[in-house]
Amino acid sequence: MFQHQLTRMKTFRTSIIAAFLCALAAVTLTANVKNGEIAPAFQLLDAHGNQHSLEQYRGKYVVLEWTNHQCPFVKKFYADGHMQGWQKSFTDKEVIWLSIVSSAEGKQGHLTQEQAQSLEKAQNEHATAKLLDSSGKVGRAYGAKTTPHMFIIDPQGVIIYQGAIDSIRSANSADIEKADNYVVNALDAALADKPIAVARSRPYGCSVKY
Repeated sequence: MFQHQLTRMKTFRTSIIAAFLCALAAVTLTANVKNGEIAPAFQLLDAHGNQHSLEQYRGKYVVLEWTNHQCPFVKKFYADGHMQGWQKSFTDKEVIWLSIVSSAEGKQGHLTQEQAQSLEKAQNEHATAKLLDSSGKVGRAYGAKTTPHMFIIDPQGVIIYQGAIDSIRSANSADIEKADNYVVNALDAALADKPIAVARSRPYGCSVKY
C-alpha cells in the first residue's frame, strides 16, 4: 500500500514538473520584444547564400516581415502586388526590408535557397532580402507569432513598431484598401520625424510553423 502511494506521488510530481517545463517553453516561445528596446541581433543567410546581420544596417530604418508563401493571409498581400509595392516604395527611400521565413524543414512554407530564389522571381518581390530562418531561432527571439508579423526598427536599432500589417483581420484581398495600414503609416511618420500613432497591434495570420 505504502509503495503504491509512493509511486503515485512520484508520478504526480513528474507530471507537475513536465507541465511546468511545457508552460515555460510556451512562455519563451510567445514572449515579445518590447518597443523602445534594442532589437535582438541576428545573422541569417538569404536566398542567394549571402549573410545579413541586423548590425550591418544600423543607421537605417529596417522592416522585418515574417512570411510564409503558403499562408492565405500572406497570399492576400502578394497576389495583387500590394506587399511588393510597399517593399519597393520604401526600399527606394533607403529603408531596409527583410522578409524572414521561419518555417522549419518539413513544415508549411519551408524554403530551400533554390526555392526561395524561384519564389522571389515568381512573385516579383522587392524586399532587400529574403532570409531563411529554418531553425526558428530569430523568429523565437522576436516572438514572431504569425505570418505576416511585422516589426520596424529605427536607425539606432530600437523597435518602434510591432504587430499586424493593417487593421482588418481577414484573408480577403478586398479588405486591403479599406484597412489602416499600420506599417505604411508608421514608416511614413518615422521618415517624416513625426510620432507614430499606432506603435503596437495584435498580429493576425497563420501561426509561424516552427
